[in-house]
Amino acid sequence: MKGKTIIIAEAGVNHNGNLELAKRMVLAAKEAGADYVKFQTAVPELVISSVAPKAEYQKETTGADESQLEMCRKLHLPLSDYAGLKKYCDEVGIGFMSTPFDLVSIDCLAELNMDYWKIPSGEITNLPYLRKIASKGGKVILSTGMSTIPEVEAAIGILENGGIARDAIILLHCTTQYPTPFEAVNLRAMEALAALGCRSVGYSDHTPGITVPIAAVALGASVIEKHFTLDRNLPGPDQNASLEPAELKQMVDSIRQAETALGSSEKIVTEAERPNIEVARKSIVAARFISKGEIFSEENITVKRPGSGISPMMWDSVIGRHAQDDFEADSLISLD
Repeated sequence: MKGKTIIIAEAGVNHNGNLELAKRMVLAAKEAGADYVKFQTAVPELVISSVAPKAEYQKETTGADESQLEMCRKLHLPLSDYAGLKKYCDEVGIGFMSTPFDLVSIDCLAELNMDYWKIPSGEITNLPYLRKIASKGGKVILSTGMSTIPEVEAAIGILENGGIARDAIILLHCTTQYPTPFEAVNLRAMEALAALGCRSVGYSDHTPGITVPIAAVALGASVIEKHFTLDRNLPGPDQNASLEPAELKQMVDSIRQAETALGSSEKIVTEAERPNIEVARKSIVAARFISKGEIFSEENITVKRPGSGISPMMWDSVIGRHAQDDFEADSLISLD
């Protein structure tokens, strides 16, 4: 039996550096039924050099005139806001998470007692960063976009050497492109990640819509992470590849339905279908009027609904016997 999927509503920087907007996103994630709302914490100057170019999707969504650093300065909340945001999540009743992008941000978030550290795909080859996370202890969710299996194994090894057990690490399959084309998803790569022996495997999604996250749950994903926004028309690099609140709720509801439908690996007759056995199955019946003493044969018996009489699986046992009574056409055959 598959356990309940952890659903992370990724607010990211879709609040555009506005604390009140971030709080509205917390409420929207809670109302949609997500387990966690997740933000992104950074001191932009510690993450991005002054010469770092924007990604192509960022140029398309925010223009090419400003640098990546200039863009990110507008998007991030100050570190001092996160304690209050965590407190607000506690009051609302939804789990708080945030992804740190630099060492100072790790120290800031360490004070907030998050259930999980979330390591983004871009930091999977950042040795000092991984060591810093490991030094804080706790459970880790590690996104693996843009990486090879040897790179993932190396990151796991660094975390383990720092004191985080492999059983405390959840790996997320991810394709780092916004939005991700369906042909680039490769969900079955979750199988390769599962073979690494960590706690479990999940999926961080950047495709349009909600189809792929639901498919990932059917394939065994224990965690689903999905970007959302209050309005895709808001400015910002990630708004266009995010779900709006009604779509987020639809995704959560669909995942809950999918995990309920998955059930167990045991093949049984369910209580829901049991009443339909007699309706859908068939019995051996008289093909025409059969008089008492007549021998049952393929000419005078046949198989029809309902399934409340002798099973057609007993056909060979009925053929050749004598009728113990008269049988009208379509009546159930009995041998007693």
